[in-house]
Amino acid sequence: MTDIQEESTNTASPDWDEFRRQMPVAKRWVFLDHAAVAPLSGPARNALEDWSDSFCNDGSTSYLDWAEKIEDLRDISANLIGASREEIALVSNTTAGINLVTGGFPWKEGDNVVLPDNEFPSNQYPWMQLADLGVEARRISSDGVGLDLDRMAAACDDRTRIVTASWVGFAGGWRSDVARLAEIAHDNGALLFLDAIQGLGVFPLDVSASGVDFMAADGHKWMLGPEGAGIFYIRREHLDLLRPVGVGWSSVVDEFAFSEIDLTLKDTAARYEGGSRNVPGLIALRASLQLLERFGAAAISSRVIELTDLAYGLLKDAGADIVSVRSTNGVKSGIISFEVPGRDPEEIARRCLENQVVLSCRGGRLRISPHAYNTPEDLRKLADVIAG
Repeated sequence: MTDIQEESTNTASPDWDEFRRQMPVAKRWVFLDHAAVAPLSGPARNALEDWSDSFCNDGSTSYLDWAEKIEDLRDISANLIGASREEIALVSNTTAGINLVTGGFPWKEGDNVVLPDNEFPSNQYPWMQLADLGVEARRISSDGVGLDLDRMAAACDDRTRIVTASWVGFAGGWRSDVARLAEIAHDNGALLFLDAIQGLGVFPLDVSASGVDFMAADGHKWMLGPEGAGIFYIRREHLDLLRPVGVGWSSVVDEFAFSEIDLTLKDTAARYEGGSRNVPGLIALRASLQLLERFGAAAISSRVIELTDLAYGLLKDAGADIVSVRSTNGVKSGIISFEVPGRDPEEIARRCLENQVVLSCRGGRLRISPHAYNTPEDLRKLADVIAG
């Protein structure tokens, strides 16, 4: 199933109250800011506490158990996106994944990269820095909050090597047709890099079926993990295309043969991991992904769309102007960007915080991003604070 097919075909009703009980933040806050830095899930907190107790009391004697959990995370991550475990590298953040491509791709002077100009900075700066190598970053103007695929396609030529875009726009919440992005790239002999951080964890994605070549996402947003623990995907056929950046002891086949130097790289994406990992962060991310796995991306995405549709109506009734496009299900996401005419967004955000409602300001607009454990009552409280 590709990412733009309708997400819910299961008639079973998930126990969202149970999901909510796994999110301690909900006891005090109406937390509607998962597109920024999400709160940790209860299982992730427990995993961190267990690791900390073990490390403090027993040192590294449990290292093999930690390593097993990390490898389990690799399997869970692969299942989440329709990949094989050999195509998954565990990285520190989305930016690290992007830089594996910008730093390892065999660029030639005169090459170019095509990307929208409204991307999050992390998916602009690394490509722009390629100017040092004579590589052009073609930043394509997008009217409003959406992604103009026709302009993206028109900007490609026979020197385009990478097309890159976010699956979901961080500011306006536009969800892109990933398969169409891949088609644009491949029709021009280029490859697709997908910044998936604003969709992964709440929307189904099959990188194999949709044609994604590279993908990265940090776990600290919709996947409810800690900062510093993320996922990088590389289609297996490209393993030898990217020169590994940051090679270290764990990049090689005999990674624990410290006294025998043999630079034979692993035949998997783990070759890009380099040295020691963020063990507690990755173990905690595993725990949160296990929680999400219990409910399933199809059910979670339907719940998130249901909640944001409700928020759309409530916010309009409260006097807000909605900036995010909500015309069709295919472009909807968990993000709604809006304005309240005649009122300062920063002042509204402060008032919300005083009333235990958490949202963001981005580009002079307000932004909410509820998760599946949020409730209609949460959204009604938001609307009441804004209207008041």
